[in-house]
Amino acid sequence: MNPKAVRSWIMYDWANSAFVTTIMAAVMPVFYKEVAGSGLTGNAAENYWGYTQTIAMIFVAVLCPILGAVADYAGSKVRFLSGFMIVGAAATIGMAFIGENDWLFASLLVIIGTIGYAASNTFYDALLPSISTPETMNAVSNKGYAMGYLGGGLLLLVNLVMIMFYDKLGFSSKTSATQTVFAMVGIWWVVFSLPIMRNVKETARDTSSGFGTALKNGFRRVKGTIGTLKRYPELLKYMASFWFFNDGINTVIVMATIYGSGIGIETNDLIAALLITQFVGYPSTLLFIKFASRIGIKKSIYSSLFVYMLIVILGFFMTSAVHFYALAALVGLVQGGSQATARSLYAALVPPSRTAEFFGFLSLSSKFASVAGPFVFSVVGTITGSSRYGILALLAFFIIGIAILVYVDVDKGRREALAGEAVI
Repeated sequence: MNPKAVRSWIMYDWANSAFVTTIMAAVMPVFYKEVAGSGLTGNAAENYWGYTQTIAMIFVAVLCPILGAVADYAGSKVRFLSGFMIVGAAATIGMAFIGENDWLFASLLVIIGTIGYAASNTFYDALLPSISTPETMNAVSNKGYAMGYLGGGLLLLVNLVMIMFYDKLGFSSKTSATQTVFAMVGIWWVVFSLPIMRNVKETARDTSSGFGTALKNGFRRVKGTIGTLKRYPELLKYMASFWFFNDGINTVIVMATIYGSGIGIETNDLIAALLITQFVGYPSTLLFIKFASRIGIKKSIYSSLFVYMLIVILGFFMTSAVHFYALAALVGLVQGGSQATARSLYAALVPPSRTAEFFGFLSLSSKFASVAGPFVFSVVGTITGSSRYGILALLAFFIIGIAILVYVDVDKGRREALAGEAVI
């Protein structure tokens, strides 16, 4: 391994996690409800936020597998990561111009920003096997998530201070302070993406045939990916499991704050709870490396998913800020470790020379699957008139994911990946 490349790869989690914490999880959901959606009635803002996430995931699902195949073909994962990072950061900076009742403009920018984040993350994930070894992959993956918690948490702490003490810091209103926060997130994302752009190198490939041919080959490779999945039955089972439990995790992330706001928890309490998640998540994700190595990668994922089931059940009964703090601590305990371990397990089950293509295909499948979580939350909330039943419905995603994961043989899956590499 190249230590400088590893550090630079890890630093990108520090860079892009600011978008997750501030835009997707903490500040924007509340801003969307109280400012951008100020003219909406009832629980319409929560439902529109869920639909916004659904639309964004559909776009990402369509784009990523094709772009992943092209990136593998041309050896350009870093360039694609950089391009989508710039798109996402620009949209985030643009959020500084969202005003009262601008919910449609806010939704548009959130969709563009989410596309930039999710697409760049596809290529970021796909770089993992090339900057690590099979023995170090899980540790490097967990360190990336841990650094993301630390970076996202530090910026969120600054954001919280700016919003809470806006008048003492010279802002004319809480709204103007929040708009400045959005611009800061976009700038932070760009600045701390520079190391991965400079220090992570890929093997150059012949691109003399041009982008059109590469794109055509990209479509062909995606079609080939679908056709060759039968060679990797363990990977296919794991993907099915991942679709469900990852959808449950992502829905908890993007809907938790606006759900809390909808049941009457104050903005400062919501953001403070997200800080708890970040700073509990940092050491917990690092400890998860030892936990997974001691009990095994599958058992560690099981453990985290059972905790998520407990979080969903307790979330249904939540009534106060203290409850939200407790649930935030539980999320921080398992969120980074579960996602990092799931990522490293997937990387271990795919042919090494086609990582971007397979991670792109995972984005296609999981993002289409991820439409279901926010959509179910919003539909159940619309039908019942209460977001509590929407959050409870997420329980099914974890139960189904665990049930499928039971049948995944990890060792057999690794052998299938190596066998498939031999025939590529």
